[in-house]
Amino acid sequence: MSRNIEMPTPEQTLPGRSTPMSLSFAHAVLPVDMRDVPDGCRVIWLGLGCFWGAERLFWELPGVVNTAVGYAGGETSNPTYEEVCSGLTGHAEIVQVVYDPSKVSLETVLKTFWEAHDPTQGMRQGNDIGTQYRSAIYADDNQLETVRRSLEAYQAQLSKQGKGSITTEIASVPPFYYAEQYHQQYLHKNPQGYCGLKGTGVVCPI
Repeated sequence: MSRNIEMPTPEQTLPGRSTPMSLSFAHAVLPVDMRDVPDGCRVIWLGLGCFWGAERLFWELPGVVNTAVGYAGGETSNPTYEEVCSGLTGHAEIVQVVYDPSKVSLETVLKTFWEAHDPTQGMRQGNDIGTQYRSAIYADDNQLETVRRSLEAYQAQLSKQGKGSITTEIASVPPFYYAEQYHQQYLHKNPQGYCGLKGTGVVCPI
């Protein structure tokens, strides 16, 4: 686990590489290529700490048609997992979620996100400590208003329960780099694998 809880400066970040890593892109659970976005579907990028359990949460959500895990929010191009764990890329562990808005609303996707983790912990989720485990939402311009409204609604509920302030990073979509093949759909391939998801117990009202 990375113990680095400070975002690196641009001068500190690793350079990365120009060539993406080689992947098959075949989803191990859904009958899709992980790069596919069917007509009419939308994409949002979500960070909830370790991406293994987070990806399973979303591929099981009705109306989600595709998922993949990767790295986003930092400076290093085409990073490796080891580089991300070093704390010197600035990237968070992210789930790319493709959803069909005729079957599941953005609000439901966001409700699932907020309730599945603790968005008040800064650069950590439970025992997973480091910048890669920060809570994050990367969305397009048409989604950002809904995202911000959902944060305000959930913060109000957290405050009523005596919880802290949300530290979730909300930003426009940065470059997304697919993670290594063995990380993709990890808990389908390793059913007894680690899942660090743990919510606050507070219900999101949206």
